[in-house]
Amino acid sequence: MAKAVKKLAAEIHDLPDVEKMRLVDAILTDLDQPDPEIDRVWAKEARKRWAAYRTGRAPTLAYETVMAKHRRV
Repeated sequence: MAKAVKKLAAEIHDLPDVEKMRLVDAILTDLDQPDPEIDRVWAKEARKRWAAYRTGRAPTLAYETVMAKHRRV
């Protein structure tokens, strides 16, 4: 961890929980910025997958099969 990050972590440690939550919210808001290129790529992929599903080229599983597998874990 960089020196500045260690210093920030130590300062954050002493903050009240409410202030820590505000800081987390601010960090997540800062990180959650849309990227048009990523959105474009994902939209293209979604269209491709939807077309594969509609034409029967995408393998599918029944809901009951998926849920049964996860209930066993």
